[in-house]
Parts: sequence; structure tokens; C-alpha cells
Amino acid sequence: MKPRRSVYIFARAPMIGAVKQRLAADIGEMEAWRFYRETTSMIVRRLTADVRWRTLLAVTPDRRARTSWRYPPGVKQIPQGTGDLGRRMTRVLSRDPFQSSVIVGSDIPNIEPAHIAQAFAALMCHDAVFGPSPDGGYWLVGVRDIRLLPGLFGGVRWSSSSALADTLANIDGRRRISLIDTLVDIDDGAALAHWRARALSD
Repeated sequence: MKPRRSVYIFARAPMIGAVKQRLAADIGEMEAWRFYRETTSMIVRRLTADVRWRTLLAVTPDRRARTSWRYPPGVKQIPQGTGDLGRRMTRVLSRDPFQSSVIVGSDIPNIEPAHIAQAFAALMCHDAVFGPSPDGGYWLVGVRDIRLLPGLFGGVRWSSSSALADTLANIDGRRRISLIDTLVDIDDGAALAHWRARALSD
């Protein structure tokens, strides 16, 4: 029986010079590309191994969604579609109106299946769930039914410290919201250095 839960990993096709541009400005395009490719592959392997949900890779640009990459093997790839990040996330979350779905980023190396399970557990009694990032954004968003949250991503200032606050402000006060663990997304050289230092000390 197909799992009644879906995880969508939002990813950009791993082309040198087209991924992690803020990180590339600090560590170089080749190193940024290598980090992004390896991190995305690691996240996909971790999440697809868990049979409690189905995992799909939502790719931009669309023409790359049907291209066979060297990684990850076996995972279904779908196009994100056009528009800003909010329009693309709304489109993907609308694919499964009768089941809980979550979206995660592909630059959060500390994502574990336990975090996804935590999000789905929250959606059993909440309408939306978010995984905050220290920079004011979020690494995960999940909904029980996107139709209950009209305009969820409208007017959100993406890539800013206000992204989570803007999104929460769009939600009707009658809806129940849950926040799960805070994880770091790697956007620049300082964040990468901090994450690597923490990883070595653990």
C-alpha cells in the first residue's frame, strides 16, 4: 500500500555556477557545487530509506527534472514549475490534497528521518508545521491540507530574516501551528565553517 504521506525535497539541478551562489562567493563555485551535490545526495538517501512516507525530488529548472543524474538512484523526480518559491511550494503541496505532505530543503545536512517523523506526528493534530532556521527562515514546511491555508506563502520575503514570520502572519488564527526542531541551512561560508566545526566536535 502506498504511504499516505509525502516528503518533497526541493533541489536545484546541480550545475556548477548555478547552485549555492552565496556560498560560492565565499568558497568558490567548485567547492560550493561539491558541497551541494553531496548534501542533496545524503539527504535523499536518508529519507528514501524510510518506508513510512514516499520521498520525491522536486527539481528546478523544470527541464532538469527528467534528466538522469548520477544521484540519487531510484527516487522519482518532478518539476517544481514556474514562479517564485512560494508559488512553487504551493503547487507541489497541492499535488496531495488528501494527505499530509512536507517540503524540506536540500542544503540542511543535519536532517534525519526522526525530524520528518516529528513533523508528520505534529500534523496529526495541527494544520501546519514548520522547522525554523536560526536565520529567520525555515528548513521544513508541512501541511495537513493546503486548501485550509489559502495564501500561505503570499508576500513572503524569501531569503530574509522575515521569511518565517511573514508566512506565519498569513495563517488564519483559527488554524493550529506547530514548530519543530531548529536546524541550520548552509547559505554561506561562515555557516559552513560553523557546521563543520560542530560536526567535528560531536
